[in-house]
Amino acid sequence: MHVDPRGKDSGIGIGIGIGDVVSGRARTGLHANDGFLLPCYMLGMMRITVGHTPDSDDAFMFYGMLKGLVPSPGFEVEHVVEDIEALNRRATSPQLDVTAVSVHACAHTPGYTILRSGGSFGLGYGPIVTTAKNDIRGADDLRGATFAIPGRMTSAFLLLQIMMGETPRHIEMKFSDIPEAVRAGDVDAGLVIHETQLSYGSEGITNVLDLGKWWDDATGGLPVPLGVNVMRTDMGADAITKFDGYLRDSIRYGLENREGAFEYAMQYARGKPRDMIERFVLMYVNSVTVNMGDSGQRAINTMFEMAAEKGLIPGPFRPDIAPPLQ
Repeated sequence: MHVDPRGKDSGIGIGIGIGDVVSGRARTGLHANDGFLLPCYMLGMMRITVGHTPDSDDAFMFYGMLKGLVPSPGFEVEHVVEDIEALNRRATSPQLDVTAVSVHACAHTPGYTILRSGGSFGLGYGPIVTTAKNDIRGADDLRGATFAIPGRMTSAFLLLQIMMGETPRHIEMKFSDIPEAVRAGDVDAGLVIHETQLSYGSEGITNVLDLGKWWDDATGGLPVPLGVNVMRTDMGADAITKFDGYLRDSIRYGLENREGAFEYAMQYARGKPRDMIERFVLMYVNSVTVNMGDSGQRAINTMFEMAAEKGLIPGPFRPDIAPPLQ
């Protein structure tokens, strides 16, 4: 067991090293081989660091992998658990072998390849803009407003900028602090992500703009590209393909064994009831999460094309995406 950044013994290891072959002191211990347990270093396992967020949907996706419920194709995984914007910043100078990042961050994180599995895509829904001010009723009233945002590299913020055609005044803060900042009137509006998309009504704030619905209308129904998992390109095509399939299998395991996966995911519920967490997880662990396919790839490329047209990212950009999963 290892202590994660929340100070709780969660069974999630703090990552070390980059693509090392595991030594005799490997912390994962033993692996099954023809009925015998052997140290992982004797099996030639590759140790990789994998970053994901302290969110229930990420935990659900990694449940099968982290608990050893799906076979590993040669990887010993050590997890780093951090807020999405912290992972975005770490990815700008590659520190982790595999990490969750916002799709927006891919324009600022050279050296990574987007995996086909593990993406967070909304299907007609996505981040929302909230307010407590009676004179803000829709998008037209947001001109000149000051926004609380969960990070400059989040996809939610890029979507807001694309929709508005400009970069609004904003204050960065932890996403969980945004509802209170809005309710207290510290800001005019708040850009809400994660399960607060479902709980905002009970927090004294109002939904005035659904960016997922706006995107759906603007693109003719493409999924909303929010988060992806990326892997260091220099680890090679074979390792990328193997890990991509490993993550896909973990996601499938969670969907096929939901009771255990939801129970595991509840450690990141942040006080929200289980029925809300289940609803949130299934919003963002969907068919496009298992495999983004053509629609997910087109959505990512479309977002960057729209952002480049408005001068919101540095020039035309087309990210590296792993080959289709078999």
